[in-house]
Amino acid sequence: MENEPLIDDALKNELSALYQLGDRHYHSLAHIEAMLALAAEHRHLFHDPEAVEAAIWFHDAIYDSRAKDNEAKSAALAERKLSGRASPTRLARILAMINATATHQLPPFEDEDAAGDAALLLDMDLAILGAEPATFDAYEKAVRLEYSWVEEPMWRAGRTAVLKSFLARPHIFQTAEFRRRFEPKARRNLERSLAMLEGLKP
Repeated sequence: MENEPLIDDALKNELSALYQLGDRHYHSLAHIEAMLALAAEHRHLFHDPEAVEAAIWFHDAIYDSRAKDNEAKSAALAERKLSGRASPTRLARILAMINATATHQLPPFEDEDAAGDAALLLDMDLAILGAEPATFDAYEKAVRLEYSWVEEPMWRAGRTAVLKSFLARPHIFQTAEFRRRFEPKARRNLERSLAMLEGLKP
C-alpha cells in the first residue's frame, strides 16, 4: 500500500481535468504546476514529499467561488481517491494539509515532521503574494475574474479585509525559508494593492 505512488498518471489526468473546468482564472492547473515547481525546488526540506505533492494536487480540486466549503470538499475527494494508497495516519496528514489552505493557519500537529510539511505547503500556496509586481497584479486580476459575480463595492470591502488580515499577521509565511525569500515583497505587493482598493495612489 505504502509502496504504490500516491498520485499516479491516471489520477493526475483526472485532477488536471478538474482544474480546467469552469471559471478558473487563478485556481487552475497553472497554479498547481507553480506549486509543484516550488515543491521540487524545496524537496530537501520535506519529510514526506509524496504526501505534500498529493496535498498540492488535491487542495483546490473542488473550486466554486460562491461556496465556503471548497477545501472540505477537496479533502473529501482526496480521502476517496487516496484511501487504500496511503496509511490512515498518512492520509489524515494529507487531509489536514488540504483543509489548512482554507484559513492558511497551521493546524495543530503532534508530529513535528507533519507540521513542517504543512507549513511548507501553506507557504507554497501563498508564494504568489511575493511574486514580481507584474505577476502579482495578474494574480489579482485573475482572482477578481473568479469573483466577477460580486459587485465592485462588495468586492473592494471583502478583498480589503483579506489583504489587511494578511498584513496584520506577524509573518505571512510560516517558514524561515519562505519568509526570507518572499515576505518583504509580499508585504509591498499587499500594501500597494490595498492602497489601490482604497482609492489611494499606490
